Amino acid sequence: MNDKMKRTIRNSSSGFTLVELLMVVCILGILAAGARMMLSGQDQEARITTARTSIQAIEEACQVFSMKHNGKYPDQLEELTQGTDDNPGLLKESALNDPWGNPYQYQKKGKRVSIRSAGPDGDMNTDDDITN
Repeated sequence: MNDKMKRTIRNSSSGFTLVELLMVVCILGILAAGARMMLSGQDQEARITTARTSIQAIEEACQVFSMKHNGKYPDQLEELTQGTDDNPGLLKESALNDPWGNPYQYQKKGKRVSIRSAGPDGDMNTDDDITN
């Protein structure tokens, strides 16, 4: 091969064309949009799991409260956060709100308690509510 042919081959394969760069940018945009959609779905699942775990923790705190108060369950969830200097409350105040920032609904039912989160839509008594 002569020098002129070597330069021609080297010059034609030395960089990306504008079309190739635009294709790469488009593909990266599509991948980023897909990843964002997947992560937002997992975020919602994580919040639902957190709400279920919190409801279970509140229910257990109610049982501990009942053992300490001769079988009496708290009238309101706020009683679980109250403590004394030597005995802290069973829950922190932040535990009384679900992952979406709404307060848990609490109701005594005899020897059981009902704890409900409004779920992702924030409206109580809909299909996405989370209960114990």
